[in-house]
Amino acid sequence: MGFRWPDGVGNVEHDGDDIRIQISMPTDEHGFLGRKCPSCSQLFRIDADAYQGLWDDAELWCVYCGHDENSAFITDQQLNRAMRPIGDWAEQSFNQMLSDTFGKVPKSRSRSGIGIEITYRSDPFYPQPLPGINEEELVRIRTCTSCGTRYAVFGEHRYCPVCGPLSAEVVAGDALDAETSRLDALNLVAPEEVRELREQGVFNRIWVDTLENLVTIVETLARTVFNAAVSDATSRLKSKGNVFQRLDDLADLFVDAGYPDVRTLVSEGVWLRLQESWATRHVFTHNDGLIDDKFVSKVRGSAKLGQRARVTEPMCRQAITDVRALCAVIAGFTAHSAPPS
Repeated sequence: MGFRWPDGVGNVEHDGDDIRIQISMPTDEHGFLGRKCPSCSQLFRIDADAYQGLWDDAELWCVYCGHDENSAFITDQQLNRAMRPIGDWAEQSFNQMLSDTFGKVPKSRSRSGIGIEITYRSDPFYPQPLPGINEEELVRIRTCTSCGTRYAVFGEHRYCPVCGPLSAEVVAGDALDAETSRLDALNLVAPEEVRELREQGVFNRIWVDTLENLVTIVETLARTVFNAAVSDATSRLKSKGNVFQRLDDLADLFVDAGYPDVRTLVSEGVWLRLQESWATRHVFTHNDGLIDDKFVSKVRGSAKLGQRARVTEPMCRQAITDVRALCAVIAGFTAHSAPPS
């Protein structure tokens, strides 16, 4: 049809009343292509080569909410870029129609008696360049441990865009990294603000929250591994409540299912510190930090009933290191690592 197109427009095909326009989508400097979840509207990116290599009817997963479908996951900027050639095609099609209609008649024509004059002049069409893609700069690039796909995220996530849910071990590792980064961020607070935040108890609350989160990380990992590895997990867990929040009960549960005792797979020092961290978290969660009999029985030292337990940044950092060791042991428990029952 002799239409003019801007750089970035490839093949233009007509199929009856349909038209297909091939439009390039630039990648970022790392070779990643932006994607936007049609469900939660959050952005992520995927290695463009990996994306091109997917089969035509492959489903893509949102890395944040887990929405999966055979969808373009197109971003707003990509949609804006894609719409420009469609507008160019519409304008040139309209001009072509006018040329076909009036091209064989004089430029001006009058009909006597009604005073109507129709004038048409065809001007050359010059397409504007396609809009570029300038999305948020990457900070965190991931490689899926299951399928090897490289992708980039802008927040907490639980899924690979190609193969779906991440392993429990990866999720736990990410959560521990986040806790470390949160403690690191405290050291970036301006000195003039530190005193006020400290006096308001902000630092203490963050340290207490860290211990609470560590217990949740272990609970989530242990529950996921146990349910996947133990065939009769449902019956074993019946009426046991939050058993994975309690260290010794967690250890006993795996032992009863035929697995090694986690208490012997980590060092004695690690296990003792974990018990102290769990006991400290417990009194802050259930007793406003006031030391009780259970705390005294678990924690070595001069802790006295009625006193308030103390939490520090070094204690939290050590707890993160200890939890990493425990998580590595638990993650090693699989359906094949226990003796047949």
